[in-house]
Amino acid sequence: MKWMKGIFLLLAANILIMVTLSLTVPILINVILPMFGVDVRGMVDLSSLVWALAFGFGGAFISLAFSKQMARAMLDCRQIVQPRSQAEQVIYGTVQEIAQRLQITMPEVWIYESPDPNAFATGPSKNNSMVAVSTGLLSNLQEQEVRAVLAHEMGHVYNGDMFATTVLAGLMNTFVYYIAMWVRRIFAERDQAMLGFGLSIVLQIVVSILASILICWFSRRREFGADAFSAEVYGKDSMISALRAIDRWVTRAQVEHSTQDALATMKISGNSSGFMRLFATHPPMEARIEALERL
Repeated sequence: MKWMKGIFLLLAANILIMVTLSLTVPILINVILPMFGVDVRGMVDLSSLVWALAFGFGGAFISLAFSKQMARAMLDCRQIVQPRSQAEQVIYGTVQEIAQRLQITMPEVWIYESPDPNAFATGPSKNNSMVAVSTGLLSNLQEQEVRAVLAHEMGHVYNGDMFATTVLAGLMNTFVYYIAMWVRRIFAERDQAMLGFGLSIVLQIVVSILASILICWFSRRREFGADAFSAEVYGKDSMISALRAIDRWVTRAQVEHSTQDALATMKISGNSSGFMRLFATHPPMEARIEALERL
């Protein structure tokens, strides 16, 4: 039932974001901006842009601010505060060591139940973040490989990848909202409001898909950067070995479980094909290994 709670919280968070922004943006346009001599109330284009910026960046940054809470709510996870086993000591000690080396606040360290050998980092800033690893990662990888994966995640934290992706998502959201509002206004002025509304919905879907392709491309670029960071910390051989171990697991899982969720496999290995490759958040394993070997 943990996943149902996570979905409910995700829906509730999005509703809360929309309600909050719907209440605060009019105050911004009608009260706060005029106090500073900026009055956009009679300027339709500027007013629309303010709305688009508020919804585009507001939603993205509110989601980022609560990303740790949402991740914990959607996963069956527990925090490591005092390591109770050798595996926990490896995880906690590695994150602590790298954080001290980088002179940043140590991220929260969590373990979650999942057979997939995976890990992730999230949080609003490099000094307010969390790193989580799956039980599958611990059971399928050697200690040095686990350390390499943790260094990869710490690379995301230190490089500010979560913040950078949020900024890009905010820009894309703003563009989508603004174009949709512009189309609705143009057709409303021609007494074709319903047609404009329908076209704006279609346009939002199409532009959102194109924006997702750009965001996924950016995400794949950041994965190469995190791999390079891991190679710098523990050597490229450890990270290459970890990637190969994960790839072997994915291949074995696909053979043993033909109904396995293809999306989950794509997220771990990046081994999608055709059009779906454009929506992969991770590059193919072969490409990542080749990039590491060139270092």
